[in-house]
Amino acid sequence: MSVALNTLIAAAAGGAVSAIVVIAKTGKPDVGMVGNGVLGGLVGITAGCGAFNTFGSLVTGAVAGALVVYSVLYIEKKGVDDPVGAVSVHGTCGIWGVLAIGLFSRYDDAFLGRDDAGLFYGGGFDQLSVQAVMVVIIIAWTAVTAGIAFTIIKKTTGLRVSAEEEIAGLDVSEHGSSGYHMESTN
Repeated sequence: MSVALNTLIAAAAGGAVSAIVVIAKTGKPDVGMVGNGVLGGLVGITAGCGAFNTFGSLVTGAVAGALVVYSVLYIEKKGVDDPVGAVSVHGTCGIWGVLAIGLFSRYDDAFLGRDDAGLFYGGGFDQLSVQAVMVVIIIAWTAVTAGIAFTIIKKTTGLRVSAEEEIAGLDVSEHGSSGYHMESTN
């Protein structure tokens, strides 16, 4: 039950904080960004949902909700093609979630080997150090495997669609019909 509660709390906190942050940053609400905040909260809590108490879950989700907004805006500013914020949700919030274990782990979830492993519960920097090393390993593994996969895709089927297909929309070229009502595309 605590895992379900922790997951729900983190998702709600991520959505709420992302709504507040996006309004503060842009001056207007953004439903898509709030959706990413909820997803960011879910991604952030995934690694530690069995080891956190409700406070750790709340903070983890809230931080993920803020991080996803800043990360999306930063990536867009740099011109990276990530229209749905997947790198921010899964990359940025995933890194945060892995590090959060070293801060908020309260209970042994059968992987940590002890209660109170998190820095804020007297665990010192041991678990946080392990989590930081894991972040580096995950980034390295992801960069290598994604690099290989994208190289193979680029040399075989290609990474981009034609300009005409992009303008028409992949829903039309791949599925034969528009995903939008005609009046909303004018």
